[in-house]
Amino acid sequence: MTFEILELYLWRVSTAHTAGRVQFLNSLMTSALFTRVIDGRTLLPLLQGIVQHSEHEFMFHYCGVVLHAVRWHQKDRGTIWKAHYATPLFQPEDSGACFERGICPCFGDGVTHHDPPLLFDLSQDPSEENPLSTDTEPLFDSVMKRIGKAVEEHRKTLTPVPQQLSPYNNAWKPWLQPCCGTFPFCCGL
Repeated sequence: MTFEILELYLWRVSTAHTAGRVQFLNSLMTSALFTRVIDGRTLLPLLQGIVQHSEHEFMFHYCGVVLHAVRWHQKDRGTIWKAHYATPLFQPEDSGACFERGICPCFGDGVTHHDPPLLFDLSQDPSEENPLSTDTEPLFDSVMKRIGKAVEEHRKTLTPVPQQLSPYNNAWKPWLQPCCGTFPFCCGL
């Protein structure tokens, strides 16, 4: 992979779907990595500059297993909408981060759920500073209806899996570490 492609990747990654990144990496390999269906599309044309936008119409933003936001590229209008269903409570307020907690939570008392969701037009407001409403955006209801339908269709395709970010799965397990010396003298353990 050349530096130019990596640079394009870093520059364009905000428009790409996570599963598409896997498809892109797989397309760079000589052999297939996966035997199961992946919902992404290859990002290679986007990263090579052949196309200006990802083929993905919707991008679903998860925090853990919780859907926090959905981005919709409305191609016929050239508009990119983003609806936030949940946002972290930043500390201090308006800091853009969770400094007091160290990491922003995905659920619980550190998250605000929005009903209706916060809607932004990323084409006009890429910093997401001005949430839209029915008073400020005539298309608010139709956009939210379309995004809601996409979320409903997306959820039908999901298969529950065990939680990978549980405390048990993230705890250090020294017995699973490779021993690079003669036991019990394993790399200074």
